[in-house]
Amino acid sequence: MSVLFEQIADSIIDGMIEEARDSVQKALDDGCEGKDILNEGLIAGMNEVGVLFKEGEVFVPEVLISAKAMNAGMEVLKPYLQEGDVKKVGKAVFATVKGDLHDIGKKLVALMMEGAGYEIIDLGVDVSPEKIVEAVKQYNPDIIGMSAMLTTTMVAMKETIETLKEEGLYEKVKIMIGGAPVSDKYAKQIGANYSSDASAAVDLANQLMAV
Repeated sequence: MSVLFEQIADSIIDGMIEEARDSVQKALDDGCEGKDILNEGLIAGMNEVGVLFKEGEVFVPEVLISAKAMNAGMEVLKPYLQEGDVKKVGKAVFATVKGDLHDIGKKLVALMMEGAGYEIIDLGVDVSPEKIVEAVKQYNPDIIGMSAMLTTTMVAMKETIETLKEEGLYEKVKIMIGGAPVSDKYAKQIGANYSSDASAAVDLANQLMAV
């Protein structure tokens, strides 16, 4: 990895927003290829953040700041990327289920997956099974990610899966669920896949997509 790419990656890991912008611009000024800056700088940095998060070296606030730094770098880089430079691993629709307004965990998973090359459609919070099914029809995603932080709202995950089955869409998507009260046992009961945290969610998505 060149020194410039290392600087970009380090700016992401350290959550240095201005440095991310500046180091991406410097790499462009030096004639580096857009796709190399993306893969060897920005994505490499975000991947390292994922590893640190998994190992308990960094926590949610740091990951969110790193994601902001990556987005800042991407803003500079986007005009220089060619069609095909950004290889999308897959498309995922995310939602916090009906009755639940918790957002941070879902946002974190979405950011980490975006950093790993997924296209993310975030439907927000308090999303009904019908809205999720509508989104599947509209966006044709590979993955649905559902989050619940309350025991009382977990049932909406089951309802969503039942609605997907009724509409004949269940076999067309992989379903991931997570959140404080959710367990692997519950996921298996309702026909979904469980991840314990944002880093595990990226690994799970990659397994489901056979990346």
